Amino acid sequence: MRSVTYSMGVSLDGYIVGPDGGFDWTVPDKEVFRFWIDEIQQVGVHLLGRRLYETMLYWETADQDPSLDAPELEWAALWNPLPKVVFSTTLSAVQGNARLASGGPAEEIERLRAEPGEGEIAIGGATLAAEAAASGLIDEYRTMVYPVLVGGGTPFFPQHERRVDLELVETRTFSSGVVYLRYRVVR
Repeated sequence: MRSVTYSMGVSLDGYIVGPDGGFDWTVPDKEVFRFWIDEIQQVGVHLLGRRLYETMLYWETADQDPSLDAPELEWAALWNPLPKVVFSTTLSAVQGNARLASGGPAEEIERLRAEPGEGEIAIGGATLAAEAAASGLIDEYRTMVYPVLVGGGTPFFPQHERRVDLELVETRTFSSGVVYLRYRVVR
């Protein structure tokens, strides 16, 4: 069965965006960007909330920008053909290799797990991840912890009144002080 992973950049105090909605502190350096390129190669389909989808739309045409370097072109070449499912109550259409979700996160994940396919089912977006977590559908939490305190905003971890035990699977510290933490849900 395909695993479901939730992976995003997060401040040390636990937020994916600050109180002003900004996330400029998550711009990856070359070492972290290389890591993200390697990670996306393991993904078979990416589930996104509307805000993250709109942020990532940049990559749909980024390969036409002559100022992009080789790693950025490599990312675009991997991201663009990757199947994406967008969860939104306000969008009526999406671009690129994306489709609007026809059901909630639980229905989409169960359908994707039942279909033949390779690679992980990746989730991007805290609201979407919170819904999947509430249904017990996330298999791994992956955080790229940035050395910054933003003081509030959108939390990475869903706020549920239930305990979820995790097993540390992998850690990595980058020269920039960013720390990658990968935890598997203990079932």
